[in-house]
Amino acid sequence: MGEDRIEARDIARAALGLIPETPRLLRAGLSLARLHPEAENSIGLLLERRARETPWHTALMFEGECWSYHAFNAWANRIARVMRATGVRRGDTVAILCENRPSMLACVAAVAKIGAVAGMLNPNQRGAVLRHSIELLAPRVFVVADDCVAALRSALPRSPRGVKLLWDGAGAPPRGMKDLRALAAGERATDPASTRRVKLADPFCFIFTSGTTGLPKAAVMTQLRWMRVGYAMGQGAMRLGADDVFYCALPFHHNSALTVCWSAVLTAGATLVMARKFSASRFWDDIRANGATAFVYIGEFCRYLLALPPSPDDRRHAVRVMVGNGLRPEIWDEFQRRFGVAHVCEFYGSSEGSLGFVNALGLPRTAGVCPLPYAIVAFDAEREEPLRDARGRLRRVSPGETGLLLMPVGRLMPFDGYTDAAATGARLLHDVFRRGDTWFDSGDLVRDQGFRHIAFVDRVGDTFRWKGENVATTEVERALAKVPGVAGATVYGVPVPLADGRAGMAAIVPEPGRRFDGKAVAAVLARELPAYAVPRFVRLVTSHETTATFKVRKVELKQQGFDPGLVADPLYLLVERARGYQKLTPRLHARIRSGQLRVP
Repeated sequence: MGEDRIEARDIARAALGLIPETPRLLRAGLSLARLHPEAENSIGLLLERRARETPWHTALMFEGECWSYHAFNAWANRIARVMRATGVRRGDTVAILCENRPSMLACVAAVAKIGAVAGMLNPNQRGAVLRHSIELLAPRVFVVADDCVAALRSALPRSPRGVKLLWDGAGAPPRGMKDLRALAAGERATDPASTRRVKLADPFCFIFTSGTTGLPKAAVMTQLRWMRVGYAMGQGAMRLGADDVFYCALPFHHNSALTVCWSAVLTAGATLVMARKFSASRFWDDIRANGATAFVYIGEFCRYLLALPPSPDDRRHAVRVMVGNGLRPEIWDEFQRRFGVAHVCEFYGSSEGSLGFVNALGLPRTAGVCPLPYAIVAFDAEREEPLRDARGRLRRVSPGETGLLLMPVGRLMPFDGYTDAAATGARLLHDVFRRGDTWFDSGDLVRDQGFRHIAFVDRVGDTFRWKGENVATTEVERALAKVPGVAGATVYGVPVPLADGRAGMAAIVPEPGRRFDGKAVAAVLARELPAYAVPRFVRLVTSHETTATFKVRKVELKQQGFDPGLVADPLYLLVERARGYQKLTPRLHARIRSGQLRVP
């Protein structure tokens, strides 16, 4: 199989390996077929069923502690009664501000049993950004962990009027907050009647976008979408069973943890291992200690693990499947060879999107297949909009080409949107292929690999146009990863005076003790990339500012550009390819600004 195309023989070979899994796949398909918006089914009912059918099976593990399905369900029931007594009703929002801890998940389960909506706030946010997120939620009740009180106070120095604060911590609660643990201890543990009134069409949680390009938006996740992900991913793609142990070191305010991991575990009746935070040095020890058979990843995790010194224990584990997104093609094969994980279940999806792709067949270097309708259309990177023909319609790309991924919006594939109506409307395209149709703009550029498979290429806004050509930042970052002495790099486009488009700029983190060799770096990039894609500017940084899920924040880098007056870090310019990158001085910058020096 080539990197860009999937052939019929690849599909046939992989399908043969699925024959022993046919019974499990049929059960997953039957479960999916039973899900519909008005069904009297829900996350809370599923948890209660697990507690009845397998009460003593381990539901959750955290730092040596274990909770059975019976104990976890009883815990959630007590918290649900506290929330009901505090005034929470079906449809209300409960804001949750916590680092990873078991009580966070118990609170989410409690909210689901009431039919309320869990607003999953990012505990790394502070000040105006966190205040913006809270205002989007407009919560009735606020659950705040003891280690997040300072974050809350940075956004809201005074307790918000009309919002009741529940504190999750040891000891006496801060002034103005009620002790959730003490209140829950006095409540009954039986299943609340409210759970039976919840339907799959009801909203389950608000998940915030990562905010890599601006203020976060709150995307709506319904109970129906959550359950669909569980059966499709957990049983269909990963083939999880009750004897599986799923390790998750991602933050549970993130969709990959809360939706992908927990839904896969709960629908299979398996065991979830929650880690407080990701640690590359402790990762495999944790995997072995907990007997994990599966784990969730993002691409950066895999790169950090590969950077560890090789060990005789690299393959001493029970992991058979890893699920996640962002595993770069250049390290995919190396990761599987070194650590011996048989099935890489890469997927593509977004918090707000109505469909997803998943590598159910275990093929290399693909985000997988989607059986539902979608379209990949031609895209103008300079104007950052899809291309329309003379009739105003969009054009689908051919296999092997890159385009913008669209998802149809209708009764069977609703777009749940954001809390902000304007943000919801901005993501919808109309009259795409015929008059009156509506499609959701994913904001992602993907490559059509054939046989309904895709490869993620870039986010719209990250891809830019230079010298009349589209430049995908991921392709340039992949080339920079091959440069000796480069520990990390992120790429973005910057406007240049008197030039069309945007020139490439790379913010590079050098390896400790390594001197930046501008000539050597330029030589490698010239070998790996077409001339138009080679970054014209380089900025040396000690580290990259990232989101909670290790996505690099580029907005400030783009705003600062290549102006030595705004940037204290060393800056370099590619004046001539033969000479490589040269120091960008204020004098050179002034010549670029005036048009005396043209950027090649």
